[in-house]
Amino acid sequence: MSQSPAPVLVSAHRMGAEGDRSRENTLPALADALALGVDYIEFDVWRRDDGSYVVAHDPDHDLGLPYDVVLKAFDGRARAHIDLKFTSPAEAYAEGRAWEVEAARLAVELLGHERMIVTTGHDLAIRAVRDWSDAEGLELLVGLSLGRSVRRLSWLRRIEVRRSELFPNMRMRASRANLLVAHHVLARFGVAAYARRRGIPLLVWTVDTPRALRYWLRPGRAWLVTTNHPGLALEVRSGVSW
Repeated sequence: MSQSPAPVLVSAHRMGAEGDRSRENTLPALADALALGVDYIEFDVWRRDDGSYVVAHDPDHDLGLPYDVVLKAFDGRARAHIDLKFTSPAEAYAEGRAWEVEAARLAVELLGHERMIVTTGHDLAIRAVRDWSDAEGLELLVGLSLGRSVRRLSWLRRIEVRRSELFPNMRMRASRANLLVAHHVLARFGVAAYARRRGIPLLVWTVDTPRALRYWLRPGRAWLVTTNHPGLALEVRSGVSW
């Protein structure tokens, strides 16, 4: 007898701010998301010029929360989805000094590798964190994010980027990502099928409407869904069956 697929997990986007920009990546939003009982809570991490890390959606670092304060606030009640928004200098990757590894190491120390995932759209950063976690003997999920904005790119570059996202096999192999993170539109255009064929966990972002939530929260369609409306997502999930 075949085993039923596991329920799709729910992640609160920007700490579950529910679309309120003033609450994005704030401790009150985090507290509310923890109280809801979501599986993961997503937040964005930036690196300041002084080498410290802050949690904020926009690159105005002065308004961000200290990274370690946010990590400690989880207190074992949910898992962290850490989305890294910065990149290291090229020489740092070549010399094994990637800033992303430092951020991942701090999170592992405060949370434990089993209570977190790390995502980024930068292939070299993924490779650096994966190589480090393997060397440490940690089974850490590190995801390649697909679906970034291409507005400021030339038309030729836009086509190249979208092609690399719709057919991500080369990037997945080169980066050694063990988690695939895709915008919900890309996921429907073949990325979800790619992940299923290869047995790769799939994280779909950002799913907000009741109709889309019913689709993506059906067991087997994804591993994790990120949403701005975690309360609604949990309600929808409770009524979704295979």
